[in-house]
Amino acid sequence: MRLEIAVTPFFPFQFVRVAVNTTIMLSQAQTVIALRMMGMAGFWSVTPAENTRMVQEKLRAGLQAGMAVQHAMLTGKTPVEVAEAALRPVARVTASNSRRLMKRGPTLPS
Repeated sequence: MRLEIAVTPFFPFQFVRVAVNTTIMLSQAQTVIALRMMGMAGFWSVTPAENTRMVQEKLRAGLQAGMAVQHAMLTGKTPVEVAEAALRPVARVTASNSRRLMKRGPTLPS
């Protein structure tokens, strides 16, 4: 009995795409962190529930990323597709938070 392993073609651009998408997500995450820190210091307009939201969304995004990775691996996806599946839920939350917090603007002195 002979075991055959399916080999998928390797395209270097796929890794570049994952790297670029990860870089975008990380820069948006840094924006969110900075805006929330300014909100905690009173310099940026945030809702009172922002700190609770911050913790809850991390748990939710982490669970979604973990489930996406498991699904991708169990369905035989390539390593690049597994990485993209892990990144997608986290990137969606960071992009949404970045847009939402940027709209709120700074807290102006009264």
